[in-house]
Amino acid sequence: MASSSEPDKLSVSDVAEKRTRLCDEFADVAGTDIAVAQCYLAENDWDMERALNSFFEADMERVFEVEDVSQEDKSPQTKKKKEDKKPTTDCIDLTEDSPSSSCTTAVEDDNKLSVISWNVDGLDTVNLAERARGLCSYLVLYTPDVVLLQELITPYVEYLKKRAVSYHIIEGGEEGYFTGMMLKRSRVKLVDSEIVTYPTTRMMRNLLVAQVTFKGQKLCLMTSHLESCKGHAEERMKQLHVVMDRMKEAPDDLTVLFGGDTNLRDAEVAKVGLPSGVCDIWERLGKQEHCRYTWDTKANSNKAVHYVSRCRFDRVYLRPATKDGVPHLAPDHMALVGLDKLDCGRYTSDHWGIYCSFSA
Repeated sequence: MASSSEPDKLSVSDVAEKRTRLCDEFADVAGTDIAVAQCYLAENDWDMERALNSFFEADMERVFEVEDVSQEDKSPQTKKKKEDKKPTTDCIDLTEDSPSSSCTTAVEDDNKLSVISWNVDGLDTVNLAERARGLCSYLVLYTPDVVLLQELITPYVEYLKKRAVSYHIIEGGEEGYFTGMMLKRSRVKLVDSEIVTYPTTRMMRNLLVAQVTFKGQKLCLMTSHLESCKGHAEERMKQLHVVMDRMKEAPDDLTVLFGGDTNLRDAEVAKVGLPSGVCDIWERLGKQEHCRYTWDTKANSNKAVHYVSRCRFDRVYLRPATKDGVPHLAPDHMALVGLDKLDCGRYTSDHWGIYCSFSA
């Protein structure tokens, strides 16, 4: 993201206006108040990117270090047993107190591709380690081939690398918050990946793209976290254009699958339009009401807000391969995940995750 530091020659009124706008944007991205935004921006010479990085890094390592320390047993005998126990590549290696630590997994259907897309809200530091364990528990339960994640932070990713040993993890950034992908090593093979920039984003957003193979099929996987908040609709629609252009222009022997937190409203999608051959999975499967709202403050209490907001922010799009002789994936199931509270009394995220399966 381009630097948002102030130019040298601005009038007093211009500076005040610019700083007010920066504070508003910082508060939107970080989910904090104006006073905190002003503090971090002032400490970083009113450079938005530096200020956000500073905010996101603060206390993150401590959150997960406390989690790891609480799991340790000082007994030499127990320590030796833990060192002798090596994780297998067939299951998630979770912490011992996880509800799914027995690695009893759902039976995989060899002919189906399964995907989870989820904004895991890594920016919320409250109960973050337990919520990360919650994500791992859902991975054990659903054994998805592909996991598309948004709002990751570096300590969260490091945690997943230690626990989710049967997955290859691709990161869509290194600083602040970013997207990521998890590919089940035994079923999905990475060929190449790239990060596509959104030139005018103010919220450090981009498009993460991976070329993979699944049972001999060529897939292009994409995830993104489009610009947030109602006031950034124009930028969000620009970003959707980038996504749809990539889907439309992909070779006809390639299946393209996008999942992410789009922050889209239906009117915005209608304005941009979906290219021929691209479908919205929720719409294709009959617009089932129980899968409609992925951001639902009526049901999800992670955000302490005094209003009800029910939106379909998280979406999955598919453009099947069309070339003769190439398997044509089609959606056959969709469900929301993360609907159960953890022991801490909160949900894995303030968003519900989306689980989808596809058959050839």
